[in-house]
Amino acid sequence: MPTVVFHKGGQTYTDVVKDNTNLVVRAGIKQFPFPHLRYECGMGKCAKCACRIIAGAEHLPPVNWKEKKQLGERVDQGYRLACQLWLSSDIELSQDVEA
Repeated sequence: MPTVVFHKGGQTYTDVVKDNTNLVVRAGIKQFPFPHLRYECGMGKCAKCACRIIAGAEHLPPVNWKEKKQLGERVDQGYRLACQLWLSSDIELSQDVEA
């Protein structure tokens, strides 16, 4: 079962999730890391759930077209859309505090 380390606003949240977990789905049903993960549509259309991957990127699927469209050059900086990621390995990620 993957361990998720999530950084936001100077705080760190850690939890173990079931294999093949999507963090936006878990947040939507009020499980980790709710309410700390910012998200909105859950379909890759709004980019509210954009997170920078700190560790574990090598275990994620390739960036998809929705992520390329929404994130643009931020993909090169390690950003991914949490709603597009189904986790099966440990991951560490951070989300910028909304301005």
